[in-house]
Amino acid sequence: MATTLEVKYFNTFLLKKLKNVVDANPAPTAPYENIPFNPPYAADTTNDWYIEESRIRGGYNNTTVDFGVKAYVDEDNPIQQNRINTLIYSGIFNSRTGINQTNQFSVGEDITRSVDPANGSIQKLYAEDTNLIIFQEDKVSRALIDKDAIYSAEGNAAITSTKLVIGQIVPYAGDYGISTDPFSFAVYGYRKYFTDRKRGCVLRLSTGGEIVEISGYGMHDFFRDELSASSTNKIVGGWDMHTKNYILSIQSDTSYKTLSFDESVQGWTSFFTYKPKYLVSLANSFYSLYDYKLYLHNTGYYGTFYDTTSSATVTVVLNRDPSVIKNFKTFNYEGNDGWKLSSLIASSGDIISSIDRYEPPSATSLNTLAALETNIFAVNFKRKENKYFANLINNSGATPGEVLWGPEASGIKGFFSTAIMTLEWNTIDATDINYYTNKKELFAVSSDTVESSY
Repeated sequence: MATTLEVKYFNTFLLKKLKNVVDANPAPTAPYENIPFNPPYAADTTNDWYIEESRIRGGYNNTTVDFGVKAYVDEDNPIQQNRINTLIYSGIFNSRTGINQTNQFSVGEDITRSVDPANGSIQKLYAEDTNLIIFQEDKVSRALIDKDAIYSAEGNAAITSTKLVIGQIVPYAGDYGISTDPFSFAVYGYRKYFTDRKRGCVLRLSTGGEIVEISGYGMHDFFRDELSASSTNKIVGGWDMHTKNYILSIQSDTSYKTLSFDESVQGWTSFFTYKPKYLVSLANSFYSLYDYKLYLHNTGYYGTFYDTTSSATVTVVLNRDPSVIKNFKTFNYEGNDGWKLSSLIASSGDIISSIDRYEPPSATSLNTLAALETNIFAVNFKRKENKYFANLINNSGATPGEVLWGPEASGIKGFFSTAIMTLEWNTIDATDINYYTNKKELFAVSSDTVESSY
């Protein structure tokens, strides 16, 4: 009597050659130099690996097949292919039911999606709701997940459910990409930030699909030069959850520029004195990775990054009535004490070398007329009505025929002047620990001017 034998499991054995996966890696460096290290095989095409599936259905800890004769799938070209513009997805994973098919890639199903290879390789993927954002070197696209778009004769799109995991790929408007800098990517809410080195710009992608060049907010020339520099070899970006700023660090082997973009003012607000390896926000805190260590920002000492304290500087341009030659008589600022004027240079070339920070006079220091006069003409800030001001002592040489007053307190002349305010965290009150933990804010700067005679 004939019987039917049901085969419970089917398993296909596939040999695939992996290209150049065994590289000659250098010995590890700090902090892993003391760990025993066995170098891998040398990189050689004759030693490239072949892999095969040995467990029934490819499941974790499933029964392995016996050694012996096996039937293999023979491919005409068993060499591994690097498809830089293609996405592939595996079977499903469900932790509740124990289904794990993440190692199954059935060639009988439509499990791949390709983008235009003319736009370069895929550098970054970001899943947003039910869409997948694809960043290529020269293009940004959106792929529908578990749905597809059907277009009518009028060109209107209707979304429909489908069995496809990755649906239709729709490019965003604009010839922008992420170049080869996926680490510049940062996201907050519905806004995505990244750089396009090839086009010398920093970009923001919103949910509506609009790509905006935020580098054009007063910093076009800066980013054009820095991003296109041949020495630039790394660009790191991240979102600072504490200050709600996009942080971008443009780095080379010998130098770096780290700065922040603030959406509330639509501009680049500050430069920083740290060179991060990686940036990340977690639970309203901002962290960076440097020298194999994790650092928490916006806490502890002000002006200190990676255990190094640096001075803070603010550069401003005084340019009221730009078509009038003015005589700048004083320099004033509103904020906390501790700030000094490092330099003040007028458009005419007149220079004020420096004005020291405010020093509160003692009760007995101004008890004579000479002491009062010395204090008035001292080259430092004075406090009046909770603001700070200083006379500008012209040390660039008197102009022939110019009338001077007092110890040459004549000011400087020019259409405009450029001032640099400095807070020297590393030298001021080094013994006062509270000095480094208190804010030293600078709200506004100004200058009393009079129109100069022609």
